[in-house]
Amino acid sequence: MTLVVQKYGGTSVADADRIRAVADHVVRTRRRGHDVVVVVSAMGRSTDELLQLAGQISAEPPARELDMLVSAGERISMSLLCMAIWDLGEPASSFTGSQAGIVTDTTHGKAKILEIRADRVTEALEQGKIVVVAGFQGVSTEKEVTTMGRGASDLTAVALAAALDADMCEIYTDVAGVYTADPRIVPEARRLKALAYEEMLEMAATGGRVLAARSVEYARNFDVALHVRSSFTWEPGTWVKKEEEVEKAILSGVTHDTSEAKVTVVGVPDKPGIAARLFRALADEAVNVDMIEQNVSVTGLADISFTFPKADLSVATRITEQIADELGAARVVSDADIARISLIGAGMKSHPGVAATMFETLAAEGLNIEMISTSPIRISCVVRAADVEKGVRALHSAFELDTAPA
Repeated sequence: MTLVVQKYGGTSVADADRIRAVADHVVRTRRRGHDVVVVVSAMGRSTDELLQLAGQISAEPPARELDMLVSAGERISMSLLCMAIWDLGEPASSFTGSQAGIVTDTTHGKAKILEIRADRVTEALEQGKIVVVAGFQGVSTEKEVTTMGRGASDLTAVALAAALDADMCEIYTDVAGVYTADPRIVPEARRLKALAYEEMLEMAATGGRVLAARSVEYARNFDVALHVRSSFTWEPGTWVKKEEEVEKAILSGVTHDTSEAKVTVVGVPDKPGIAARLFRALADEAVNVDMIEQNVSVTGLADISFTFPKADLSVATRITEQIADELGAARVVSDADIARISLIGAGMKSHPGVAATMFETLAAEGLNIEMISTSPIRISCVVRAADVEKGVRALHSAFELDTAPA
């Protein structure tokens, strides 16, 4: 039998009717002759509700207890889905992340997978059962329950697919695939048939919410082909696979991200080791820095700006202000009202002029660019959050992304 790993997000299992619909699809897959491993997220917005409840109880909940709390959402989903599968006449077993053998490091809330010990999953499959695994969670090397961050159910599915040598990993969500832009902002956005891992990784890292960046990176590293599909229509979606298996369009899409903040350290002495001290202190507090820009004036003082997740704004500001005092910087400026717009496309490596057109388009719309970051297949600009939707629509139109390449 071929082995299929299927992941269903929170909207896919949001209520009893949706869970029964998912169970029906899983059973149909099984009866077409496949072994099936299913990974589920928590129902609807239950994780957010648990986090809000924790916030009502404690201003700073202990990380260990927070993981114990929020990991419960996926356990509820897996149990209910198994019940629905049994009602349709197929045997099923549910497993928590730890029972499925997902071993992580000891960082609560942002744990990283170290290995998969999938013996119990394999044994259940050999017994002819459908296996349902709670996403987003594992067990640390110190035998503690850990969670791997928001969106990590995708990562759970990809990691299990790699460990079990699955033939396919299907990611079911509330959209019909990956689009050239967010269809809620750009109604003309076009669904893409296929993307290279590198393109999808850039999209995920710059605001594309269909797949979590860590899951795409894991899929690339272990060559797991992904199929992003809708759990509402069940129609074919977008494949994510090796670059040589995907037609290279100049541009694949434009993404945006309003979940980041910016801190600027003004008037830092321009000498070796300054940036190292600052970013080491941030790294030690698990602040994931994204874009970095440094300017040096003729007076020998530098301004350092960097972006990071908005959720880390308080801790990043605190650390930066402490380091700035030690370094003799003039001041620290925090800014939560920024957004990032990015153009992604494997074909831009061999096509000059993409950056120039992007900057001209944003300028024509009156958008001021505050920071710029590039990779061989991506150009990102930081702009005011209030302007981001206007910029996305303008770029999508300027590069004619609503039209499929010839």
